Amino acid sequence: MIDSRGTHVVRALDHGNGILRLAPTWVPRSFCTPGQRIKLHPDDYFALGGERGGINERWLASAVRADNGPLTGRDEGVSFAVGPDDERIPLDEAVAELGAALIGERLWREYGAWPVYSKFFDNQGPLPLHVHHGKPEAYYFPPQLNNHGGRRPLTFLGLRPDTTKDAVKAALSAFSSGDNHITDLSIAYALRPGTGWDVPAGVLHAPGSLCTYEPQRALDVFAMFESQSDGRVLSDDLLWKDVPAARRGDLDYLIEILDWEANVDPAFATRHFMSPRGNGDRAAVREEGYVEQWIVYRSGAYSAKELTVLPGRTVTVQDAAAYGLIAVQGYGTVGRWPLETPALIRYGQLTNDEYFVSEAAARGGVTITNRSACEPIVMLKHFGSGNPDLNTTLGSS
Repeated sequence: MIDSRGTHVVRALDHGNGILRLAPTWVPRSFCTPGQRIKLHPDDYFALGGERGGINERWLASAVRADNGPLTGRDEGVSFAVGPDDERIPLDEAVAELGAALIGERLWREYGAWPVYSKFFDNQGPLPLHVHHGKPEAYYFPPQLNNHGGRRPLTFLGLRPDTTKDAVKAALSAFSSGDNHITDLSIAYALRPGTGWDVPAGVLHAPGSLCTYEPQRALDVFAMFESQSDGRVLSDDLLWKDVPAARRGDLDYLIEILDWEANVDPAFATRHFMSPRGNGDRAAVREEGYVEQWIVYRSGAYSAKELTVLPGRTVTVQDAAAYGLIAVQGYGTVGRWPLETPALIRYGQLTNDEYFVSEAAARGGVTITNRSACEPIVMLKHFGSGNPDLNTTLGSS
């Protein structure tokens, strides 16, 4: 495998034959109410204390640390690889040490880091309308994690085509005066499990209450444009959170961070809605024992697949790039590792449902065995930017 100094992370990657086991990474949000669909024990959704808020997110294959207010923990948001002696190695440090041996020469040369992460976000109600400057993201709604739809399974996306910049500024100027009614300027779309959306940087969005798998660029920046949401009043600190100090209070700056043309695009849904797209002939693939579909494919910044391995089958699946994976159904093995989808997880407990696959292992092929005679294995896999397989199988879709 890797000829190096024999450090913890090298030993961990060697031990897994190019696959790192990851510990669950939980993140709270003070302005959200957990939907309790991400398998955390009911007693543990407030494990970090009421002041931090409920745990409504699990970050997946994350090498980025959360920017979550003044009480943010030192390692909050970053995933930890688990070594052969149960030692924990932060994924950002693992990437920094292993470089191209983990994420591949192409990504290492371009970024010098793992440039994406994914998460489950799980809210009982909707999130406020907000925007990320510089961070595109995508949504997929796994059927396995959506046994209920929450209070509002609708997502506001973009702005009505007739919206003016003055109308948005007027709503923002009323941020501290109660409900600023900014969603009156937006459009709500009903959400359906098994589908998703791509949300470019600069597009306003207020995610609905389905549990969501969310690949995204490795940043944690936002500006909340809505002052009151789901019965909660928001501090204007969240409006100005990531605005440069010299521009704080400048409404024109907030308009500048919007991709205006994308927000008011009359064809927004046509350009950004995603239903799964199969990889090859479905009947032939089923004969081979697995079905693979693209679930995130409209952005060059990231992509994602859903892989289903049929009961009792052993398959070897190749990919052109490194990826993080999370199992949402079934049990068996992935490479040399056990693969188990837990029903309930205590805060701080290790699991066998999340792994990071190096580019070398992905290219060589990962062997997956489904140990069940009746239940499929279903896993979600997210990739970094410029995935060669995406261009090969779907072109410029």
